[in-house]
Amino acid sequence: MSTIHECHIDEERKSHHPEHVKKNLTTRLNRIEGQIRGIKGMVENDVYCDDIITQLSATQSALNSVAKVLFEGHLKGCVKTRLAEGDEEILDELVVTMQKLMKK
Repeated sequence: MSTIHECHIDEERKSHHPEHVKKNLTTRLNRIEGQIRGIKGMVENDVYCDDIITQLSATQSALNSVAKVLFEGHLKGCVKTRLAEGDEEILDELVVTMQKLMKK
């Protein structure tokens, strides 16, 4: 999936995702929100621990998918643009971002 977006680094850091990407991300996040509510209900209803863990794993996988979509757009948009402009500080930011993703 191509997630090219514009990136503006002025006074405020912002990215501008195409509408289809925003819709995709919003749909995914709404589904994750529902999964979290379901897990909360499972805990409140004393559902078997292994079943809750399975749902937690599925939710984490869904969150990772959202991160992958955003990361791809960041690389193909912000990082590419800033490197083309000669801004190599983006590489340090990218290393930190990769470390955050790899902690999971």
